[in-house]
Amino acid sequence: MILREEAMLLIRDNIHSKNLIKHVLATEAVMKALAEKLEQDRDVWAMAGLLHDLDYEFTKDNFNEHGNKTVQMLEGKDLPNEVKDAILAHCDKKERESLIERAIYAADPVTGFIVAAVLIRKGTQLVDIDVEFLLNRFKEKSFAKGASREQMASCSEFGISLSEFLSLSLRAMQGISNDLEL
Repeated sequence: MILREEAMLLIRDNIHSKNLIKHVLATEAVMKALAEKLEQDRDVWAMAGLLHDLDYEFTKDNFNEHGNKTVQMLEGKDLPNEVKDAILAHCDKKERESLIERAIYAADPVTGFIVAAVLIRKGTQLVDIDVEFLLNRFKEKSFAKGASREQMASCSEFGISLSEFLSLSLRAMQGISNDLEL
């Protein structure tokens, strides 16, 4: 499998939005934490999280290509099929069948949801947020509308409650708060 350093070069070459880079780093951290919790290969899961939006800046105006273009961009790279399948599954280009495919589907929106929770409170950092605050915001349909509640709640499909999923995701992101500048 390609090294993280090579994946980061791909990120830097193809993603220019600072916020999108932070999103893929956060998704990588959440996927790694989920892999540990579910006793899966953390390197494979982290790689799927890191690369899942590699094509976003190319496909944002043609979302039908999102995911497919990433897999094309990764052609010839030493990556397990489960990484490519997870990338396709996160954006509904493949039915979610495996654990990693279900996990990345839930992990993708949770990072933006948590960032929104931090930004709504002036002067707040990731360390200041707790799960109770996240659960209360989760119930507010007008809060972070772009973060699909249905996708996040799909964590139940891989045996993790919403509260535990939010807690695990928050801790994972707190662990890289310097990289996220939060």
